[in-house]
Amino acid sequence: MHKKTIALGFALLMGIAACGNTVGEQALVGGGVGAVAGAATGGDIAAGAVIGAGGNVAFCQLNPHLCRR
Repeated sequence: MHKKTIALGFALLMGIAACGNTVGEQALVGGGVGAVAGAATGGDIAAGAVIGAGGNVAFCQLNPHLCRR
């Protein structure tokens, strides 16, 4: 299997599980997923981390019933 396919699959699975009880945890998990996705697709890792962090925090803040367990 290709490394990019494995990395992208891992990023997608982490995205599904991306929760976090605090804003910091949400940003950390989202940033990690974004960085992996950026690396897997050959994009900018730093930009992926920023977008992932922001996206996960925004999603979890707008949908707390889906993120906090």
